[in-house]
Amino acid sequence: MSKQSEDIKLIRNMMERSTKFLVFSSLSPIFAGFVALVGAIYTYFYLQNASTETFQSKLYVLLPVALLVLSISVVATILFSNAKAKRLKQKLWSKTSARTLYNLAVQMLAGALFAIILLTRYQYDLIASITLIFYGLGLINASKYIFDELHYLGIIEVALGLLSIIWLEQGLLFWTIGFAICHIIVGIVMYRKYEKK
Repeated sequence: MSKQSEDIKLIRNMMERSTKFLVFSSLSPIFAGFVALVGAIYTYFYLQNASTETFQSKLYVLLPVALLVLSISVVATILFSNAKAKRLKQKLWSKTSARTLYNLAVQMLAGALFAIILLTRYQYDLIASITLIFYGLGLINASKYIFDELHYLGIIEVALGLLSIIWLEQGLLFWTIGFAICHIIVGIVMYRKYEKK
């Protein structure tokens, strides 16, 4: 009986390894959350002191900040996941990681293009909502290849995006809750569940 249960466990682990992106590090959302929090704090204080500046002037400052936050988060995710892959003696890049990236990237790319179109039309008050909603949809879509917690994070992101459409003037607050606070909380939950030994 013990041998059979070990065999079943081994088969289950092999199947999970082939269908789940298990080398995704739970430190990634924690770090990304802190980076987003720093970006949001900077944006808040900048906007407080830039009330008389033109839309273009604000865009020249805030767009690089947003791209920097995104770039640091992506690089950190790759580095943390690569370290975990080495620790587990697995490959970072596989068919599963490619499927995960594809399922996340399609919605994120659509959201980014939508946000750029809005910016060209000076409808910047919807940017926080759009980024939250499309990112949330991407997480929901990709979560079948990662961890269930990211599915629920995706639902929360979509809900926050919809709420920020109702309260447009609070877009930065909802963005901060979604991209900073929720990432940190979910990352800690995942770390305690999957990685803390």
